[in-house]
Amino acid sequence: MDETLLRTLLFDFYGELLTDKQRECYDLHYNSDLSLQEIAEHYGATRQAVWDLIRRGERSLREYEARTGLVARALRRREKLSELRELVSTLGESPARNRMLALLDELAD
Repeated sequence: MDETLLRTLLFDFYGELLTDKQRECYDLHYNSDLSLQEIAEHYGATRQAVWDLIRRGERSLREYEARTGLVARALRRREKLSELRELVSTLGESPARNRMLALLDELAD
């Protein structure tokens, strides 16, 4: 999996479990694309301090995923729903097929 996508998903799933500073620095660096220097200036800290916060935050996010597997499960679910949608789409036009597609849409949200 693309590392950028993985970081985004980890942050979406577990970001609230980080400390406020870790969450803010991680978000500013990876999601807002601010440099370490820009974040350091914003907080009145050193680049090294910001980098340490981000690294500790990322380590925590990966540990949460290793313990719970929520991101992996969500990705597998998305993949299986996509497969199921493809299979249902091959069925002939019918009210049952349309209902199945509607249910798949609901599950995908």
